[in-house]
Amino acid sequence: MVRRFDGQVAWITGGGSGIGRALARHFAAEGATVAVSGRRAERLEAVAAEIEELGGRALAVPLDVTDEAGVQSAADTVQTELGRLDVCVANAGFAVAGRVERLSAEDWRRQLDVNVVGLALTAKYALAGLRKSKGRLGLVGSVAGLVSVPGYSPYHASKYAVRAIGQALAAELHGSGVSCTLLHPGFVESEIGQVDNEGAHHPDRVDRRPARLMWPTPKAAASMVDALHARKREHIFTSHGRIAAFLGMHFPGLVHAVVSRQVKSER
Repeated sequence: MVRRFDGQVAWITGGGSGIGRALARHFAAEGATVAVSGRRAERLEAVAAEIEELGGRALAVPLDVTDEAGVQSAADTVQTELGRLDVCVANAGFAVAGRVERLSAEDWRRQLDVNVVGLALTAKYALAGLRKSKGRLGLVGSVAGLVSVPGYSPYHASKYAVRAIGQALAAELHGSGVSCTLLHPGFVESEIGQVDNEGAHHPDRVDRRPARLMWPTPKAAASMVDALHARKREHIFTSHGRIAAFLGMHFPGLVHAVVSRQVKSER
């Protein structure tokens, strides 16, 4: 089997669980040495151990993406320890929920600091290494950055911003040899539905997202790695995600009518 990332190094933030963990395993299966970053060191060590048990090479690099000095240090550590950087996937993020009138300034700042500023800093400090290797940058957005529903405006705002950053970066990097791929998943198995507005994980919390629409993380990771390898500028995936994105972009009036009716029925 041809392994598309043999000899390359991939760095994934939010790599301790969900999509990030699945991406790490998939890149390793494709021949890459993998660095995983996130706040929970024990999760990162577990992912690295899984990869090494399967015959790959992995490095756990703890990181809070809201700490700029920490992001720079993590990017330097990956390149110093592993020798290069060919792929960076800025995947760290979570969702703040609640109606606008009930949200505090801190709720908004926390959401944007992680999902927007943290992602931009990850890209910033990865780019020096990616320019050397003419590598691939992946920014994990969401279908939530293409269509909005009530009760999640901070999360939607953050993912709309991710899309804007990705579009600008793709233009800024044109001709450099570095590609920037926006990745927009629909519903994918993850812990996001069990994380509160402060970013704390509650394993007993019921994930209220529609289970019948949920993609397993290995399937999502495979789709994302394919898009990164092909150097696509934008990749929307899950069939329901594509439909929702299409409606959000081309029929916003219809989406408004549907979600407004739902809100009215819940009052």
